[in-house]
Amino acid sequence: MFPQLTRATRALILVNILLFLLEQVAMRPILLHFALWPPGPDSLFRPWQLVTYAFLHEGILHIFFNMFALYMFGPALEQYWGARRFLVYYFVCAIAAGATQLAVEYFTGTGEPTIGASGGIFGILLAFAVLFPRARLLLLLPPIPMPAWLFVTLYGVLELFFGVTGTEASVAHFAHLGGMLGGALVLLYWRLRAGRGGGGGGWRPA
Repeated sequence: MFPQLTRATRALILVNILLFLLEQVAMRPILLHFALWPPGPDSLFRPWQLVTYAFLHEGILHIFFNMFALYMFGPALEQYWGARRFLVYYFVCAIAAGATQLAVEYFTGTGEPTIGASGGIFGILLAFAVLFPRARLLLLLPPIPMPAWLFVTLYGVLELFFGVTGTEASVAHFAHLGGMLGGALVLLYWRLRAGRGGGGGGWRPA
């Protein structure tokens, strides 16, 4: 029922936990330098924040659910791809999520900093649904089993609805969708590359 932790997944979880603990003793300077701030005049934005924001979390529930999802779905992808390709995929999803959130904030005129691994996690969910579409997932509330492809599709539609309607405005819904979009582009690129005989395609273990 519970997967065995693989090397890269374990490292990501440990780094997230360590930085979360560090946040508790030095939250202000960490958020000022490493949260994802929207660009603009006198902005705190720095390019590295497109990566570092994904290792910061707002509270215990925030990090718990993100790391639990990474623990549940990350090992299967890492075993399928190998650690290197898994990490490349994860970070591309996180960066795409951050870039999407910045774009949305620019066009809507908002300016809130963003933190959390959810963008990378949503990319992980998408890849799991693509590679293991018939895997059965059991929801907690309500406890309804469904195939992975349906679960992730419904989750994505729900995030789009929340983002467009402004429901739960404190949550970066478009960052979640950006992580899925980044993941979809990576999977498509790997598939096309494999089809052209580029070697190491996205659909075979690395």
